Amino acid sequence: MLELDLQIATDANAPSEADFRLWCELALRQRTADSEMTIRLVDEEEGRELNHTWRHKDYATNVLSFPAEVPDEFLDIPLLGDLVICVAVVEREAAEQGKELKAHWAHLVIHGCLHLLGYDHIDDEEAEEMEALERTLLAELGYPDPYADDEIETETSPIVTTKDSE
Repeated sequence: MLELDLQIATDANAPSEADFRLWCELALRQRTADSEMTIRLVDEEEGRELNHTWRHKDYATNVLSFPAEVPDEFLDIPLLGDLVICVAVVEREAAEQGKELKAHWAHLVIHGCLHLLGYDHIDDEEAEEMEALERTLLAELGYPDPYADDEIETETSPIVTTKDSE
C-alpha cells in the first residue's frame, strides 16, 4: 500500500492526486513492502532555492529526489523519501521538447520514484537499466519513449537526484 502526501505549494495547474498515485504505484510495484512518500509541487523560486541548497546549482530543475536515510535498526519502516517537482519547469520542458504534458509528468514522477528505490544514472550501465525500466513503465501507460528524441540534456533543467549523483 502507498501512503502519498501530496503537497501543493504553487498556484500552477498540476495533475490530479489520482494521477500521482497511479504513477507512483506503477514505479513502486516491484517493492513488496508498504511505501510512504511525499511529493511537493513548487514554483520556480522554491525549486531554485532547493536546487541551490542541495546541489549548488542556481536554477530551478524539474525534479529533486530526497531518498530517506533510515538507520539500520529502523529499516522495516515504509518511508521512501520525498520528491520535489517544479511545475513551471515541467510545463516548459514539455512544450520545448514537444512532449505531451501528462506523459512528461508521468515520466518525471516515475523517474523520481526509481531514485527513491535506489536506481541511478551516474554510469552508463546504471543509466541504461533505469531508462529501460522507465520506458517499460511508460509504455504500460501508453506513453512514448521519453528518451527517443532527448539524447541532449539541457543545462537549465536536467533530471536530477540529490544523493550520490555528482
